[in-house]
Amino acid sequence: MDLIDQAAASDLRPLLHRPSRRILPVLVLPLVLVVSCAAGAWFWANLEEFVETRGTREVASTSSLSPEDRTSLSEIKWAQQKAGDEIAELNRRIDAQRDVLNGILDQITVLTSRIDSLQSSTPIPSAASEPPLSPAQAVSTVARKRLGRSKPHGPVSVGGAPVIAGPKTAEP
Repeated sequence: MDLIDQAAASDLRPLLHRPSRRILPVLVLPLVLVVSCAAGAWFWANLEEFVETRGTREVASTSSLSPEDRTSLSEIKWAQQKAGDEIAELNRRIDAQRDVLNGILDQITVLTSRIDSLQSSTPIPSAASEPPLSPAQAVSTVARKRLGRSKPHGPVSVGGAPVIAGPKTAEP
């Protein structure tokens, strides 16, 4: 039996001395949870130190001021409040005007598309669409261009009175 015990003991020795990889996460996970809970509890207890509200800072800073400074500070705060309200009102007006302008732009777009559709549906009159001249009119137009206007020879009456022709002078 000694031989069997020695063989069994030699097989167990490497198994017992080798670190198990399964045990490591099991031990580390609870340790991380305990540390994070402790840090959260400490942070919750000292939360007031980390979060300083605006009101407490203002109260602390105004208590050391003189009455004139407090009055000036309250006037400045009131002016800031008023300016903020005016800016908000201006932003509302700008948004309303932007909406109106978008509506006008939509109307212009609709009117432009209507104009384009009307222009594409009606043919544009061109020189080819004029009715051709009859042959008699064509000849008379050509004759007028060749002859031009006839110039009168002699005196011409403008006012309607008869013109008496004077003696003719010799032409050189």
